[in-house]
Amino acid sequence: MARRGRLRIYLGAAPGVGKTYAMLSEAHRRVERGTDLVVALVEHHDRPRTQVLRHGLEEVPRRELEYRGSVFSEMDTAAVLRRRPRVALVDELAHTNVPGSPNEKRWQDVDELLDAGIDVISTVNIQHLESLGDVVESITGVRQRETVPDEVVRRAEQIELVDMAPEALRRRMAHGNIYAPDKVDAALSRYFRLGNLTALRELALLWTADRVDAYLQQYRAEHGIRSTWHARERIVVGLTGGPEGSTLIRRAARMAAKSSGAEILAVYIARSDGLTSASPRELAAQRTLVEQLGGTFHHVIGDDVPSALMEFARGVNANQIVLGSSRRKSWQYVFGPGVGVIVARESGPDIDVHIVTHDEVAKGRGLPVARGARLGRSRTLSGWLVGLLGPILLALALPPPAPGAAFASDVLLFLSVAVIAALVGGLYPGLASATVGSLLLNFVFAPPTHEWTVADGHNVVAIVTFVAIAVAVAVVVDRSARRTQQAARLRAESETLTLLAGSVLRGEDTLAALLERARETFGMDTAALLERDRERRRWSCVSSVSVVGDARPLRTPDDADVDVPIGDHTMLALSGRVLPAEDRRVLSAFAAHVAAVVDRERLKDEAERAHKLAEGNRIRTALLAAVSHDLRTPLAAIKASVSSLRSDDVAWSPEDEADLLESIEQGADRLDQLVGNLLDMSRLQTGTVEPLIRELDLDEVVPRALGGVPEGSVLLDVPESLPFVAADPGLLERSVANIVENAVKYGADGLPVVVRASALDERVELRVVDRGRGVPDSDKGRIFEPFQRYGDTPRGDGVGLGLAVARGFVEAMHGTLDAEDTPGGGMTMVLTLPTTAPAGATASASSRPTNERRADHAPSPRRG
Repeated sequence: MARRGRLRIYLGAAPGVGKTYAMLSEAHRRVERGTDLVVALVEHHDRPRTQVLRHGLEEVPRRELEYRGSVFSEMDTAAVLRRRPRVALVDELAHTNVPGSPNEKRWQDVDELLDAGIDVISTVNIQHLESLGDVVESITGVRQRETVPDEVVRRAEQIELVDMAPEALRRRMAHGNIYAPDKVDAALSRYFRLGNLTALRELALLWTADRVDAYLQQYRAEHGIRSTWHARERIVVGLTGGPEGSTLIRRAARMAAKSSGAEILAVYIARSDGLTSASPRELAAQRTLVEQLGGTFHHVIGDDVPSALMEFARGVNANQIVLGSSRRKSWQYVFGPGVGVIVARESGPDIDVHIVTHDEVAKGRGLPVARGARLGRSRTLSGWLVGLLGPILLALALPPPAPGAAFASDVLLFLSVAVIAALVGGLYPGLASATVGSLLLNFVFAPPTHEWTVADGHNVVAIVTFVAIAVAVAVVVDRSARRTQQAARLRAESETLTLLAGSVLRGEDTLAALLERARETFGMDTAALLERDRERRRWSCVSSVSVVGDARPLRTPDDADVDVPIGDHTMLALSGRVLPAEDRRVLSAFAAHVAAVVDRERLKDEAERAHKLAEGNRIRTALLAAVSHDLRTPLAAIKASVSSLRSDDVAWSPEDEADLLESIEQGADRLDQLVGNLLDMSRLQTGTVEPLIRELDLDEVVPRALGGVPEGSVLLDVPESLPFVAADPGLLERSVANIVENAVKYGADGLPVVVRASALDERVELRVVDRGRGVPDSDKGRIFEPFQRYGDTPRGDGVGLGLAVARGFVEAMHGTLDAEDTPGGGMTMVLTLPTTAPAGATASASSRPTNERRADHAPSPRRG
């Protein structure tokens, strides 16, 4: 198999920090070392220093594509593959290719080069990472349209941060080293504000630190390093599922707040002997709390809680552990020192252990929930020690029996030991203590001593009574333990089923979340929903969740340790261990809820498909009605004019011929516009509109959109100080043209339509104001629906698609189009688009001079 190429990325904190410059500098260093390197694509943005660095490097010619009347150049991936260099430079990894390119995104082109064994050096800015889109928008007010998945960047073998102090970057901007001089002031007052740049810089540093940490974890794992390296504060919070968990999580959050970049990892250690031994309600609340505080929740399986906790802490390279003071009562310490003491003893010098007090200290641990061993391993072992060694030690401690000594006193002492053994260890340790005690009483204390005979009948009765009482106590303790275990299990099951039923009925659980809850509840490694094809009878995995990334995948029921049928063709499968029979009842309930979720999701999908089919049928019906008349009218006019020109019976004057040709041209224009709107609406309905978003000025587009209206019918007022907008020039021009032509058609005679633009917060508004009769509020939404005409508009020159197409195009560019009343009468269309930089500065009072345009004729779309 051919070697996959290596990816190196220069990550920029903001535009203009020097990513491309750094990439080209690295290219020259490699060429000097004899590396076969080509420039697949580099965007210099007319920056002189960047252009100079391109000299001396081999460049692969770009591929030119035509889109909506304009010619664009893109990277010619096929040419680079044919050239097969050792290294290729590809700038702007997040770029969206022009429609018609082999791939939608440039990072997909890069993947092809890497698959071919070509090393790639690329660049990307922090604001283009997909996971940070919302964060960047909240900081800058600009929603990034071009993004790259984080995983693509994380796969890079080298990521180098290109950073610059915000003040230095603003100086570069002011000197004209980034943008053209006429755009510097707007950029400095909006996107390149000091606060914006500082926040973006912090984002870049934190993201890069996370990536460095991933490299560190990989290195430690490959070299088997177990000790903690204090490269970053990581705080592990040990949870028991008790009510004190919230206190521990908040305490850890306060500790993390004192150290920038600290992480909180809450972990619950579940035993592998049945349902997890904690309240699902408490664990769910604590999971939500830790996630709200910016931490993560982890569920680990382990019978030895202290060892599992230390293993987890060292695995994540944690340097602090937060535990709660023990909830044990004083007498319970006889069974062991407790988790906190053991963890503190085993943590060593590289992990600090914090024991936090809380309101539940020494209040008891409550009933054990759903434990497979009724009394616990440590308690059973203690019972056996008391039952076997207790009688022997007591026999050694008591003095030899004197003649005539009271045998009953010795029996009571041995009975006390047997009762203690039964209370601690249950039935079998109690029976063992009774057996050993009776033998010792007979051999050591009952006359004749050191013989297996009993001379006095009263002593025989005493020994028999001793055995009977010890056995009775052991049986009672065992039954009590059984009842306690059953009650605890039923309580755990009821809480689990209550939460499960409530969440499913409220529609809160997705299929993946429900599988994750099943996996956590039963302490399994993997949970999956399997489905069998009805024709091929093959199993496939519909959804799967795992506790670790390398868990064994489940593809068939044979791969699972536990499986529960759901209907005839689906199966809930879990792997990790074999469940006891008593757990399968709850598992069956999970399976039933999984079936309900699957049915709900399928019904939802079917409803959506039915809605789309119904909408399509409505559109087709309206289209047939429109085509039956609206398209035939201009065709009839064209047919009549052509027939007249071809007639030999009439001698037409040049003026008459010109009129007939003009009528043909008008009909053809009307047909072209009608068919164009129909095609555009078809694209919108099928979701195939792909805007080519770029930075542009409104005055690049709006004047061109007014070419189809009579001269003098529009007054244009677009200030020069408006910020740039993020839009597709072709879609925006078509939208504005439809809106303006609609306003001109329905406006008041003799009063021009006003097209006015202004900046408001982080958006630009374009208002098209007419003085016509307006539209009632109840009908404002309907005029944007396809094939809608308002009022008694006659048929003939439109199919009611103008405003529908305009709104569809504007929303595809992440804008809005709404209708408002014009003060004094009429209607105002408000088109809103996002800016490429916050419009925070005060706009200049100057505006462009009013443009009055005239045209001989242009077809107008119907309102709506």
